[in-house]
Amino acid sequence: MASTLPWDLLHSFLGVLREGSLSGAARLLDLTQPTVGRHVAALEQALGQPLFTRSSTGLLPTEAALSLRVHAEQMEVAAAALQRAATARGDEVRGTVRVTASEVIGVEVLAGVFAALREAHPGLVLELALSNQLQDLLRREADIAVRMTPPEQGQLIARRIGSIELGLHARPDYLDRHGRPTSLADMAGHTLVGFDRVTPFTRAGVKRLGGITRDSFALRCDSDLAQLALIRAGGGIGACQVALARREPPLERVLADQFSWPLETWVAMHEDLRQNTPCRVVFDALVEGLSRYVGS
Repeated sequence: MASTLPWDLLHSFLGVLREGSLSGAARLLDLTQPTVGRHVAALEQALGQPLFTRSSTGLLPTEAALSLRVHAEQMEVAAAALQRAATARGDEVRGTVRVTASEVIGVEVLAGVFAALREAHPGLVLELALSNQLQDLLRREADIAVRMTPPEQGQLIARRIGSIELGLHARPDYLDRHGRPTSLADMAGHTLVGFDRVTPFTRAGVKRLGGITRDSFALRCDSDLAQLALIRAGGGIGACQVALARREPPLERVLADQFSWPLETWVAMHEDLRQNTPCRVVFDALVEGLSRYVGS
């Protein structure tokens, strides 16, 4: 096996893994199908073992391919981080910065921050990765993270913004039709909006809701944005950030004295990026924008 494997071979390998075919990988990577095929064949020759088998549904990864996936993805993350770092030019606010945040924060709060950043610094390229999964800043899966839990990894610069409060809300006309609950027990007679899959985060939330569980939700979805849309559409009662509920159209809070869930909010980045001008500018803008939101 060659002592080093060209990144383009591994890039094509990941494309085939994700798409399940040479043609799909070619479209994903903006390459020709023969080029992707040559890359996979060259990688198989270098490794001395097959990576895919043909089936009626496409290309199936072998055990060897599956075992290589995590390592290739780590290289992909490192290559992307290298490319972002290479675009930074001294003290200029120019280059690519990747930010990860939850769906709701990214769409409802950070979109305005990003728009203002681009207006002030046209040389910035901003990548927004929306996910409720924690991205690993030490592995440089992102440059900056907005998190609802205190960062536990070392080697991070972290700024605590404050607490974002979650409360139970519904559209006023829904409550006009179905009544306003006076206790958590009254919620049994309402359409509730909530999660589908149980996670440690959702498990912590339902502990605050007494006897309400996943089975209590008539409208289930794991997308926080979709849950918010269902509440705003008048579908029922669900958890929503209190600051968002004040926006147009306003939502009405219920049982404020019985359910309140403060989420600590942090902005974090790897300490190696302290001297990276674009990252520092974006970090400061996120702190300022989120601080305004928390105080609203």
